[in-house]
Amino acid sequence: MRIAVVGATGLVGGEMLKVLAEFNIPITELYPVASARSAGKKIAYKDKEYTVVTLEDALALAPEIAIFSAGGGTSLEWAPKFAAVGTTVIDNSSAWRMDPTKKLVVPEINAKELTKEDKIIANPNCSTIQMVLALAPLHQAYKIKRIVVSTYQSVTGTGKAAVDQLMNEREGKETEMAYPYKIDLNVLPHIDVFQENGYTKEEMKMINETKKIFGDNSIEVTATTVRIPVMGGHAESLNVEFEKDFDEAEVRTLLENMEGVIVEDDVQNNIYPMPLNAHNKNEVFVGRIRRDYSQANTLNMWVVADNLRKGAATNAVQIAKYLIENEL
Repeated sequence: MRIAVVGATGLVGGEMLKVLAEFNIPITELYPVASARSAGKKIAYKDKEYTVVTLEDALALAPEIAIFSAGGGTSLEWAPKFAAVGTTVIDNSSAWRMDPTKKLVVPEINAKELTKEDKIIANPNCSTIQMVLALAPLHQAYKIKRIVVSTYQSVTGTGKAAVDQLMNEREGKETEMAYPYKIDLNVLPHIDVFQENGYTKEEMKMINETKKIFGDNSIEVTATTVRIPVMGGHAESLNVEFEKDFDEAEVRTLLENMEGVIVEDDVQNNIYPMPLNAHNKNEVFVGRIRRDYSQANTLNMWVVADNLRKGAATNAVQIAKYLIENEL
């Protein structure tokens, strides 16, 4: 099994290499791929050093799987070229997510939809992944009618420049600005580009991707996405209205039995999910589970996950693992 990691020198690419090793994916050849200026650099993987190659070099090698995390423009240009030589591309950008001919996959929810013909597979947005994973068993049991989500997102979602900005500000150093404003001791209700409807692209991703993953356009979603000065992961406050009523104990049981979800909900002992504890974990953590008494059939939840892990690298590697195990 020959696997290429495109964007291997970036934050998410580095995390993908870690997760590939942790999952013990059976790789016979690893091709770390980056831009021409990074070609020739060395990258460590499982105590071995590998030389970074260019996209042209990797394409000529025609790996079985290529995991892309190098931006939408790169994916739009190069994913079809890799697919044309028989490579299955798992793409972490937003380039293919809403393409009706491409599958948008969270393995625990809809990997069974994948076939050998799927040569470009889209990895959903980080905020969407953790939300839909926590909601999947509840949607199956009670059918979601409407979701109101507010996010509290880590600077790691923006990349290294944002992490540097936060840490430099914290240390009182001059810094390049990844954001239009200071981020330390601040909150920015602004992730990605504002659209004509007043929502940001990040908010619209959550709205549209949720419907596609669940295969249900009747679900109403409204989102407010917010950047906060933390680095461990993204947090989300969910208010979910269902068509059927629910029992809170049953809700907890459904979540506890959901693959990839861990319930941390013991408020008497101050136990609830936090980015600090989710950091470097592959699971989605759910807590503050409680009925919304202001409206029928409605539940409040607090959902946290490491956005570089389940929100990106882990989900992509899980797709690769599924493809290998099912010989797709």
